[in-house]
Amino acid sequence: MFRKLLLATGLAAALLAPVAAATGAAAQDIKPRIIRFGYGLSENSNQGRAVKFFVEELSKRTGGKFKAKGFGDASLGSDIQMQNALIGGAQEMMVGSTATLVGIVKDFGVYDLPFLFNNEKEADAVLDGPFGEKLLKSLNDKGLVGLVYWENGFRNLTNSKRPITKVEDMSGIKLRVMQNPVYIDMFNGFGANAVPLAFSELFTALETGTVDGQENPVTTIQSSKFYEVQKYLTISRHVYSPWIMLASKRWYDGLSADEKKILQEAAVASRDFERKDSRAASAESVAYLKEKGMQINELGPDELNRMRAMVKPAFDKYAADGGADVLKDLQAAIAEVRK
Repeated sequence: MFRKLLLATGLAAALLAPVAAATGAAAQDIKPRIIRFGYGLSENSNQGRAVKFFVEELSKRTGGKFKAKGFGDASLGSDIQMQNALIGGAQEMMVGSTATLVGIVKDFGVYDLPFLFNNEKEADAVLDGPFGEKLLKSLNDKGLVGLVYWENGFRNLTNSKRPITKVEDMSGIKLRVMQNPVYIDMFNGFGANAVPLAFSELFTALETGTVDGQENPVTTIQSSKFYEVQKYLTISRHVYSPWIMLASKRWYDGLSADEKKILQEAAVASRDFERKDSRAASAESVAYLKEKGMQINELGPDELNRMRAMVKPAFDKYAADGGADVLKDLQAAIAEVRK
């Protein structure tokens, strides 16, 4: 009799368990939603892989109700065009460069200053800490919601003219840079002719000789096939470049509290996936680019120190142009991490 009672109790518990789980899921306020997620690189890039991870994570956490679709290769427009689409409510989400946000929130330009971080660990701690969070929140009254930072990585130089082993080798090279005043001033200061250009136009500009070179992380150089139109790669690590995952505030404000929580959790999971994937891919990219025939050299400590001294005016100008407070806060955050 006791054994029968145990079996009956166990059977009842087994039958009730799915009901309880279903009730818990139903208790969350989640509605079916379509999400257009734009990004600039190709589907097979580290950016593309992380978008795919996020799409799957979001579907899993919402029981399939959130149907996100990634649109790569800048098919929804450049970063600036997508940012404007998010602000207007014509697109739901994107991931792109922090550099192109400068026209919306000027303080994001602080991330573009050269030689800020010594390594990725420092960057993670600052971006995920109070400093990075404060900048994310500054987007809220501009029609955007900043969710997390991904890693674009340390940027390096390529060109089709000659190896760059010292600053003087940049003289006269037409170098594509992001549409950002810090980059323009920095590379003009190194003697290059800085040409601001949208990333979506870059490969064609390199192929036709409109520009001689560009600067990006090695994973982007590989995934964008710049090795087909560039001969020389210089490992300079001159800027650590973050990506930022953004949502349209118009769209975001229509989400329930449960939906917002799930969206943030999926974003954090994608950030952790993307950084791990990006760092593993970076080492592989250097070997791959060498196999593809690129001539690769790394700038030595003495030359990097020369460059650091040469870019001090960029810091002074940034501070004088209204960035003194945010620069001071960033330097304090980096100093805290280094303790």
